[in-house]
Amino acid sequence: MYYDDETLIYLDGNWVKAAEAKADLFCQTLHYGLGAFEGIRSYATPEGPHIFKAHEHFERLILSSKKIHVNLALSSHEFTEICYELLSRNNLTNAYIRPLVYMGANMALTPSNTHHIMIAAWEWGKYLGSQPLDVEISSYQRPNPKAFPMEAKIVGHYSNSILASTEAKAKGYDEALLLDGQGFVAEGPGANFFYEKNEVLYTPPLGNILPGITRATIMEYAREMGYRVVEKLFTPEDLTDIDSAFFTGTATEVTGIRSIDGKAVKLDWEDSIGYSLFLMYRQRVINKEIQDFTLV
Repeated sequence: MYYDDETLIYLDGNWVKAAEAKADLFCQTLHYGLGAFEGIRSYATPEGPHIFKAHEHFERLILSSKKIHVNLALSSHEFTEICYELLSRNNLTNAYIRPLVYMGANMALTPSNTHHIMIAAWEWGKYLGSQPLDVEISSYQRPNPKAFPMEAKIVGHYSNSILASTEAKAKGYDEALLLDGQGFVAEGPGANFFYEKNEVLYTPPLGNILPGITRATIMEYAREMGYRVVEKLFTPEDLTDIDSAFFTGTATEVTGIRSIDGKAVKLDWEDSIGYSLFLMYRQRVINKEIQDFTLV
């Protein structure tokens, strides 16, 4: 699914066949989850592949790495150039790009003195599919922000996300929705959360959530279209009488939610603000964020 015998990856300054690449079995990331990563999308455009928000993603990778005491030598511009070469070498246009910073061998509970950079790309459709989702409020919580830097995309954070998503799917739901330690709605296992009520969009504030790049983009687009966006804390009880809801994220893009804990939202996805934002998002990424959006 992710690579074949001819797929090339970037590894520590070299172009290596994915099938032949090796990592140390004693690396700290494998044993303790200390590492940083990003998820980035490239879209086919009339002028060739366009990596959406590349600078923002790589600035966050650099920040995430600093949070785990790794100073990356590459700039966001250099990372971006590598990614365009990666796409070219693998003949990809519509692609998902995965940069990973992983640690060297070290069994001590202090950061390794060495680190590695791997960047791969593959064809990957919308992570949660294209149909509105049935979502469960998870028994798993978003990690405590005092325990983990929430503004960073850290490898170990996502063990919790896997458990939450697995639990939801075992119960017949499509995805989970996690609360924070105080019982407020936080986010999905790998996506930010919005809901609509009375033509206003609501989303959790920064603090207990990942400050998603797609989240910020959708907030910008919503305000451009004249909608009010409110960042505030809210509980699952606040979701019992909403008009619509959706997830946002690089892998997820903009994906509608049909029901939460078995209770359907009021609007069909195609009649919601979220769907209009989805259309706008798709047109912008394909046309390199041109400003002449026309709702269709």
